[in-house]
Amino acid sequence: MTEHSKIPVPPSGGKPEKPEGTGGSLIERAARAFDFRKFTPPPVPEKLAPVPASLAARNRRQEEAARLRESEASSAPAPETAAQAPAVQPADVHASQEPLAAPVAPPVAPVAFRPVVFRDVHHAVDRRHLSDQGLIVPEGGVTTVLEEFRIVKRQLLLQAAELREQGSGAAAQRILICSPLPGEGKTYCSINLALSIAAEKESEVLLVDADFAKPSILSALGLPGGPGLMDALSDPQADVADFVVGTDIPGLWVLPAGSATSTDSEYLNSSRTAAVLDRLTQGAPQRIVIFDSPPALAASPAAELAKYVGQVVVIVRADRTGQGALEDAISLLSGCPNIQLLLNATHFSPSGRRFGDYYGYGG
Repeated sequence: MTEHSKIPVPPSGGKPEKPEGTGGSLIERAARAFDFRKFTPPPVPEKLAPVPASLAARNRRQEEAARLRESEASSAPAPETAAQAPAVQPADVHASQEPLAAPVAPPVAPVAFRPVVFRDVHHAVDRRHLSDQGLIVPEGGVTTVLEEFRIVKRQLLLQAAELREQGSGAAAQRILICSPLPGEGKTYCSINLALSIAAEKESEVLLVDADFAKPSILSALGLPGGPGLMDALSDPQADVADFVVGTDIPGLWVLPAGSATSTDSEYLNSSRTAAVLDRLTQGAPQRIVIFDSPPALAASPAAELAKYVGQVVVIVRADRTGQGALEDAISLLSGCPNIQLLLNATHFSPSGRRFGDYYGYGG
């Protein structure tokens, strides 16, 4: 059997006897068994040493300075940039999340140039001389030549308008008439085309003799000679507008070739050429400039002028121009991307057409 300790029974007549060290309440006995003092903080003395007066004054000054800074910060006005910024409403916050459109620059007005004015001196063109050469006679009747060049000019004017819409600038108003070799009718076609365009109600034409070695425009029209395109290119002080010759044919102006020189190609290749040619159409969008150039395979100016025009018309003589010569001429004139061919001196028409018959002037 296990041993059990017996709980002492108090005497019947009074309080139980308290063994030594067991007196007091349960808490008192636990306090004696366990030292609770080690779990309590050290006692605070009733009287602390007095704080020096200088230290207390310094602390008060620091607290007052801190409160003063806080009051100034709360009452100070917002920065100027913030004060000028408008208050953002909730709707603005939503709108600000969308990408802002780039500011639109104000439209720039195009630079307006004063229209070039040619000399108000008009020379008479010999109509009989025109008729003897088979050229179009202004105020004359309708002929086969007139009708054919009406068709040609209409296509060229339409192409010039398209080039202007495409942004070709003044080059859209320039047409170069050329041929591979001499004797293929380039001057004949140049004059007839100029006379046909001059008859337009809303256009005028400037015929430029650019065949510097063998000029023939003035003699074909019966006009007096004088300085011309080459003089304007060689003299930086010259104004090409002063060399333009007026005629008694409404809408027709002529610019002579000018002084002969052995360096015509070099002058055409100079930076002054663009300024001189722009001067011819300055402020005159209705003006067409036709260049009668030398043959492409006989002289180099044709290839140089092709860089400044919007259209090149290569005259092909039906009974003379060979395919090889034509291909070589087109290659030299490739400075202009718009090259067209005009068949000249042909008497055969697959469709059987004969312009002018309707008006009684066939032939």
